[in-house]
Amino acid sequence: MFAYLVKRVFQAIAVMFVISLIGFAIQGNLGDPLRELVGQSVSEEVRQQLREELGLNDPFLQQYIRFVGNAIQGDLGTSYFFKEPALDVIMKKLPATLELVFGATIIIIGLSVPLGVYTAIKPNAVLSRLIMGLSIVGISIPVFLTAIMMIFVFSVELGWLPSFGRGDLVHVWGYWETNFLTFDGWAHIILPSIALASIMLPLFVRLIRAEMMEVLESEYVRYAKAKGINPWRIYFVHALKNTLLPVITVGGVQIGTMVAYTILTETVFQWPGMGFMFLEAVNRVDTPLIVAYLIVVGFIFVVTNTIVDLIYGLVNPTVNLARMGA
Repeated sequence: MFAYLVKRVFQAIAVMFVISLIGFAIQGNLGDPLRELVGQSVSEEVRQQLREELGLNDPFLQQYIRFVGNAIQGDLGTSYFFKEPALDVIMKKLPATLELVFGATIIIIGLSVPLGVYTAIKPNAVLSRLIMGLSIVGISIPVFLTAIMMIFVFSVELGWLPSFGRGDLVHVWGYWETNFLTFDGWAHIILPSIALASIMLPLFVRLIRAEMMEVLESEYVRYAKAKGINPWRIYFVHALKNTLLPVITVGGVQIGTMVAYTILTETVFQWPGMGFMFLEAVNRVDTPLIVAYLIVVGFIFVVTNTIVDLIYGLVNPTVNLARMGA
């Protein structure tokens, strides 16, 4: 286990190095930082002086080494718009995004497992055919269209749920303000969570169904049936455990990428998270905030992958974690 963790740490460092290099390289193509800092009214002489003071005239490698050194200390630059450290801006927006992803994850897990198992056990049932048909529709509809349709039905026509914002929040700790401790907060997070879950839910249902049907044809399941073991114990203890092994691998990665997928959902629902912030940063050409967002999302993705591999090893003790990292 320790050897595997050490190997994953080095892999994570390599991935973060590539992400930081790409992010730093593209920032030069996103606009002149001096224009965002001082506007158009400053003379060319003053501009050149500022470029020298900020190190913008230094060679690329020197600038990148300075950037990495600052990043290791938690300094990812200062936002042009917010006039404060980019990492602080992201940390203020991060709780909203993580709570949205958490809500979507609960919906995905809570629905995909029973629906996937049922459609595998009874593939020819009318309800199974209906579920699989709806899953195809769900995969085909983009998330922003799902979000708009939900707003029209549940907010505009029925007036049951709010269509934008986070509602009443409760301060927990530091930058963390949560939706989950007020009724109004719950009301505001329902629609965005369902919309975000609609991206992955059909995929998970079909994945669990396919894996479950394959496991149900295995020899050990047939042997368990021949011994007269309760069918529900076979389905939900023996078969489901082995079904979840590939689902954990694929699903963990997909749930990690939902942090990046929140851009469209947060934009439609005006959800004040990282995705909405990133889109605004692009519109404002807020280069430090854009680069900081890419690095933070990349870090979340790397951490998620490592946790998924550890869970995989716990679910299936026969897996050699050290070899998995090879």
